Amino acid sequence: MPENETRQETLPQLDDEEIELLLESLLFVASEPATADRLATALGVETERVQAGLERLEQHLKQRGIRLQRLHNAYQLVSAPEAADVIEIFLGLDLSTKLSRAALETLAIIAYRQPITRPQIEAIRGVNSDGVIRTLLHRGLIEEVGRLEQAGRPILYGTTFAFLQYFGLENLETLPPLDEEALAELAARAEPLQDSEPKTASPAAET
Repeated sequence: MPENETRQETLPQLDDEEIELLLESLLFVASEPATADRLATALGVETERVQAGLERLEQHLKQRGIRLQRLHNAYQLVSAPEAADVIEIFLGLDLSTKLSRAALETLAIIAYRQPITRPQIEAIRGVNSDGVIRTLLHRGLIEEVGRLEQAGRPILYGTTFAFLQYFGLENLETLPPLDEEALAELAARAEPLQDSEPKTASPAAET
């Protein structure tokens, strides 16, 4: 018997308001982003009802101190970007370190062109990007998402939930159009990082 059917036998029939309430609770206690399918299994309802509930929850949270963040088909609750400065002070975080211009430029290319390989990034930037990619991987702002099926099978990179959190974005669809003005906007929205960039890059590579 499918797990959803088992759950439906033990849970009362849920209306839309109850689903939204329970989704907020599940995401609050989740230790990692949760997919709509996983949430549907937990509630014993159809995935479509969970997705509709998540859309309602996202709208209801827009005026609150918590936001619903989505990357692909996974969701998590995060603090509102407007509260970042106060949260940093409250938690005593180090406000001194931000990404370099080279790292920010590379991150923007990955965000808008993902999935993308290192040679493709370097073709756009015109410079070696080994060091800056290592920096972004170290920060958890990008990750390996697969391999391009061509000679050498180069690694494909994409952004992470940490990227969305860093720029105060709810999802990738809220990225502004890619141009110099957008890059400046991203730089202005970026939150300080808590430790310095690694110094493992070769002298010829940018960081």
